[in-house]
Amino acid sequence: MHPPLPDWWALETDDRMKQLKEYTIPFVGLKQELHQFEYQIDNTFFEHFEYDEFNASAVNVDLEFDKKSTMLELHFKATGTVNVNCDLTNEPFDLPIEDELFLVIKFGQEYNDENEELLILPHGEYEVNIQQYIYELIVLGVPSKRVHPGVEDGTLQSDILEKLDELSPKEKSIEKDNEETDPRWDKLKNLLNDK
Repeated sequence: MHPPLPDWWALETDDRMKQLKEYTIPFVGLKQELHQFEYQIDNTFFEHFEYDEFNASAVNVDLEFDKKSTMLELHFKATGTVNVNCDLTNEPFDLPIEDELFLVIKFGQEYNDENEELLILPHGEYEVNIQQYIYELIVLGVPSKRVHPGVEDGTLQSDILEKLDELSPKEKSIEKDNEETDPRWDKLKNLLNDK
């Protein structure tokens, strides 16, 4: 026999379930027309997925939910920022996020989500949970290489950048290498230039 669970555990589980219910849309009671939903996403949302790549996040997700007689069409738009660490310097910065996803929901014999743009729900379903789609929309909207804008425009001052600059090959040595070329290569270059 297992010992009883502490009281705080039940409260925490209930709170978590309430938050997840925000992403469940009971479509059976909606009219056949276009409906608008809006979600404010922060790091508490990503904690449900045990995803901790973002230092902070502030993303707005707009959902156009079009209920038709035989299907549902969902158009997600995510805009906002996620705070991540730069891959080169490890400096945190706000990375803009802008991404879209179009999803069609049809009804069939059994549940099927193998196609990323089509979800099949069993006949008789009356609600759909969209939290997984919002999660993927935001996470996949982040580029694989995260570079601080200060690195690209040269305004970021960082010990790591200074060390990288110190260790990089100098232009003078490259120019010197170009001056001391093998004469045989020069003859070949002349052949190319004569065309």
